Amino acid sequence: MADTPAASYPMIGGDGPCSYAHNSSFQRTAVESAQALINEGISENLDVKQLIFSSPSSPNSFSIADLGCSVGLNTFIAVQNIIESVKFKCLADDLCSEAVEFQVFFNDHVSNDFNTLFKSLPCDGQYFAAAVSGSFHGRLFPKASLHFAHSSYSLQWLSRVPKELLDKKSPAWNKGRIYYIGAPSEVFEAYSAQFAKDMESFLNSRAQELVNGGLMALIIPCYPVGIPPSQCPMFVIIDLLEATLMDMVNMGLVSEDKVDSFNLPKYYPTPQELRSLIHKNGCFSIEKMEPLVRNRGPVNESKIQDPILPLRTALEGPIKGHFGSEIIDELFDRYKKKFLESPIFSHVNKNQVQEMFILLKRRVA
Repeated sequence: MADTPAASYPMIGGDGPCSYAHNSSFQRTAVESAQALINEGISENLDVKQLIFSSPSSPNSFSIADLGCSVGLNTFIAVQNIIESVKFKCLADDLCSEAVEFQVFFNDHVSNDFNTLFKSLPCDGQYFAAAVSGSFHGRLFPKASLHFAHSSYSLQWLSRVPKELLDKKSPAWNKGRIYYIGAPSEVFEAYSAQFAKDMESFLNSRAQELVNGGLMALIIPCYPVGIPPSQCPMFVIIDLLEATLMDMVNMGLVSEDKVDSFNLPKYYPTPQELRSLIHKNGCFSIEKMEPLVRNRGPVNESKIQDPILPLRTALEGPIKGHFGSEIIDELFDRYKKKFLESPIFSHVNKNQVQEMFILLKRRVA
C-alpha cells in the first residue's frame, strides 16, 4: 500500500445497499448547507461580465469542475446550485443569463463508477457534461480553462500513505496501528507532511487551471481543536476498526504483518493548518473561511437500519485493496458490534467533526 496512490481505492459504486449513492446523506447535508455561502460568494466575488461576456477565448461560456465527484447525487446538487447562482449574478448585473453556456466536468479517480454517475445525470439540458478521470493532486485541465472549481469531503484523503510508516528502520514505523492517533509523534508528522505536500500540489494545479478571478469552493472536515481525540467520533471509529483488525489477528484470521503494513490514507487538518497552507501557496486570496453550519443536525446513525454502512462505504476501498475481499464481510460484522457497543454511538451528534467552508479566488497571475 505504500506505493499505491490512495486514489486507486474508490467509493463503492453501483446502486446496491453498500453503495456510496445510498450512504452519503451526511456529505449531502454538508453540500446543501454550503449552498447559501456559495450563492453569496458568487454574488460578491465573481465578475461575470469580465469572465463570461468579455472573454476573447471562450465568450459566453462558463466551465465548472467538481473534483472528487464520486457516484452519488451530491455532485449534481452542488453543480446545480453553482449554475443557478451564476445565472442570478448575470441577471443582477443586467446581463443575459440565457446566453451563457455551461460546461461541467465531473472528476474522480480512474476507477470511479462513472457509469452509475452518468445514468443519474439530470436530463434538463442546463449544461454539457463530461467525465475527467485522474487525481486532482495533479493537472487535469488546460491552463486558464476553468471559472469555478468545487470539492467537498475529498481533500482529507491523502494521495498516498506516507512511506516512512512502513519503514521498519524509521521512527515513524506504525507497527500495530492503522492511523496516527495514539502513535508516536513521528507518525503524526509524516501524515501532516504528506497532507501539506498534497495541498500544495492541489493548489498549484488549480492555480494553473482557473482563470484570473475564478473561484474555488471547498468543504473540508477538520480536527476540532480543543477536543481530545478520544471524544471525537471521526477518530474513535478508526480506533474501533483498528481494534477489530487486531482481534482478527489474535484469532489467526488476519496476518499481523498485514496490519503492520496497513495505514489509512486520511488526514484531518486543523483550520489554522489549512489557512497557513493556503497563505503559503500564495496563488489564492481567501474570500471566506468559516465553520460550516448545517441546515439540519448531523445524520443520526441510530436511525439508520445499518449504521455501519456509511463507514463501510468510505473505508472498504483501501481495506479491500490491502487485505483482499475475503475478510470484508466478517471484518465489518465484527466492527459493527464494537461500534454499537461503544459509548460514542449514543453520542454521535456531539463533538462532531468540524467542517470548514473555504472560498478562494484566483489572484491575477
